[in-house]
Amino acid sequence: MSLLNRPSIYLALAGLVGVSLLVIKLRKPEPAPVPLVEPSGAPYADSIGARGIVESIDENVRIAPNLPGLIAEVMVKVGDQVKKGDPLFREDTRDAEAKVANQKAQLGLLQAKVNEASVLLADRQDSYQRTQKLSRKDVVSDDDLQRKYYAVRSAETALATTKADLDLAIAQLAQAQVNLELLTVRAPRNGEILKVDLRAGEYASVPPTDLNNPSLLLGETRFLQLRADVDEDSASRIRPGATAVAFIKGMRTDPIPLRFVRIEPYVTTKKSLTGDSTERVDTRVLQVIYQFDHSKIPVYVGQQMDVFIEGVGNQTDR
Repeated sequence: MSLLNRPSIYLALAGLVGVSLLVIKLRKPEPAPVPLVEPSGAPYADSIGARGIVESIDENVRIAPNLPGLIAEVMVKVGDQVKKGDPLFREDTRDAEAKVANQKAQLGLLQAKVNEASVLLADRQDSYQRTQKLSRKDVVSDDDLQRKYYAVRSAETALATTKADLDLAIAQLAQAQVNLELLTVRAPRNGEILKVDLRAGEYASVPPTDLNNPSLLLGETRFLQLRADVDEDSASRIRPGATAVAFIKGMRTDPIPLRFVRIEPYVTTKKSLTGDSTERVDTRVLQVIYQFDHSKIPVYVGQQMDVFIEGVGNQTDR
């Protein structure tokens, strides 16, 4: 039988053709997936892209307990408007109040001892003066006069010591009262409560276990600002007063015009990573601060935005 009449030959050829077609198919590049949302487009011929974080004007204030202790009462909730000095939350004050009461009692006791020492000193001074008069008439000996003199000096020292103890007690009372006041945490400035992450009955540690997760966040939200992170490779292209616009992350419509505020002079470590495989963990960024007005699309503190800053080329052409 000839080789061409054998079915296995044809099966082998068909297998080779199939494998070749499969290899060719696998080598063809896959078409790029169509994004669900078109990314923001650069509005300037020379644009510097950055990622921005929305903050309240003058930055957010992270508020934590001043002293460790049990949270007794939380006086505010998210969304409340507060004024400087308003109480925000209070820790258990029973121990601090007991210390204040104890110091006040100690203060009263020492004040009484000061009065007693003053009377004793006056008595010994009078005795010494009378002994001096008698000494001139040779009624008492010099030894008696010397003992009276040292008794006066001893009474003066006792009075000074008691007064020092009284001053110390006054300072300790002031410290106890300060500690009592610190258990009620108050608003450091006017603003809106943006976050509350503590409840009555919880124990507050100092310093907090998570420094990046504050117990309470306060900010002034009548105006908002944007903290744009510009990669250090593009930092030299940034100029004070540079025009910029922002888009809500992932959007390409409704640009938000930005007003330049300042450039932070310190290049810091990048905190918000995008997840790009080419991004280094040790990336450092120059932070540029902008302000903007509330737009028709709601923008919230902590929200990420795509920022485009006009580059040096566009600015020098003007």
